[in-house]
Amino acid sequence: MEQSAPPGDHLGPAEQDFIQRRDSFYMASVSETGWPYIQHRGGPKGFIHVLNPSLIGFADYRGNKQYISLGNFDHDNRVALFFMDYPYQTRLKILGRVEVHENDSQAPELIKSFRSKDDSGVIERVILIHVEGFDWNCPHHITPRYTVEELEQTLAPVRERLASLEIENANLKAQLDSFKNDSPKIKA
Repeated sequence: MEQSAPPGDHLGPAEQDFIQRRDSFYMASVSETGWPYIQHRGGPKGFIHVLNPSLIGFADYRGNKQYISLGNFDHDNRVALFFMDYPYQTRLKILGRVEVHENDSQAPELIKSFRSKDDSGVIERVILIHVEGFDWNCPHHITPRYTVEELEQTLAPVRERLASLEIENANLKAQLDSFKNDSPKIKA
């Protein structure tokens, strides 16, 4: 890894691509009492932006109104992120420091730049993470899991083949019924 990975606080092309293809990640913060808090964040693929090799960010939408992570960041801006690719049993861990933009001079432009074209959700803030380190973790005990989208791609050919076989089966049954009705009855 020392030979192939870029310096610890600069994400290389592989890490940047991996992050931009994710539709979720896990985020850990630390409370004032020292307890860890882990939260799942999700969105469409690409909702996590790589702004440069040392800076990533995401739009924080109106949600469950608990604001636990935000409260933790007021006290301690350290964060740990886990990006998972379950089908390929791959995970990327990032350590960094959070910068929250809400109701400040940079917030309106950041919110505008993080909004996708087909997005109607309310973005309350943008959270930027200054990368301080990262690591690809061992894939050994990652159980493969698949999204509905990934399953649809895999199952589409199977469904097409099944539909074709059902049509063929119906045609063969019709031919058999026709053969039975057209053949002379033999008396025993």
